Amino acid sequence: MARVAGCLIACMLLSVPASAQWIKIPLPRTPRTADGKPNLTAPAPRTSDGKPDLSGIWRRVDPTKHDNQDGNFNLLDWMPDGARIRMKPEAEALYLRRRNVLKGGGRPSQMCLPHSIPDAMLPPVIFKIVQIPDETILLFEEFNQFRQIFTDGRALPVDPQPAWWGYSIGRWDGTVFVAQTAGFNDRTWLDDTGHPHSEAMKTTERFRRVDFGHMEMQVTIEDPQTYLEPFTADVRFTLQPDTELLENICENERDSAHIVGK
Repeated sequence: MARVAGCLIACMLLSVPASAQWIKIPLPRTPRTADGKPNLTAPAPRTSDGKPDLSGIWRRVDPTKHDNQDGNFNLLDWMPDGARIRMKPEAEALYLRRRNVLKGGGRPSQMCLPHSIPDAMLPPVIFKIVQIPDETILLFEEFNQFRQIFTDGRALPVDPQPAWWGYSIGRWDGTVFVAQTAGFNDRTWLDDTGHPHSEAMKTTERFRRVDFGHMEMQVTIEDPQTYLEPFTADVRFTLQPDTELLENICENERDSAHIVGK
């Protein structure tokens, strides 16, 4: 099965689609239409200092195209028609092996290891943004993982210990939240098909909450050790209203075997 532990682990909880909302609760801060349904086109909420509030539970919108017939999501799915991801020869050889030979098998998530930026937001599973002073936190339901984006004015570390999620700092550019990340290890994949990266990778994400129920994220990836030039993908998200995250445990690398046997 092409997608193994990525989005299907969540399905095992209740044997329903990964996009299901496990908990239904009418939250008091959710704007509603006259018939009581969540109004996703209401204005975006604001924090006390007037900035857009990105907080909420989000799920990415399905891409309008699908580059890989094996069911594995490719960053090209979120890039314009005709766009290319130009790799150095050794990186391209690794990518083609992961995509065409392994068919996406062996990805870190099959061993309960973290996704990457932007891969963690590409499967059809939910994540929660918590925006507080000095920090914005991303909570991923899959594997109970989290990411911190510091907004207290600190700089990126000069000589960081390489980390799965890297180290992130954020700032506001008008109504757009800009997150810059560096200090990655080289063990994650950028997408299901296996685009690689080195420890030199840097990412820049630009989040914009369009209204209450819709958010856009543009991510630019720079990695001169792996890619011949930077490239950018655009991902859209829809708010999942009146719900909450559930605990999701990757069972000591045994989940993928259970799923494959289905």
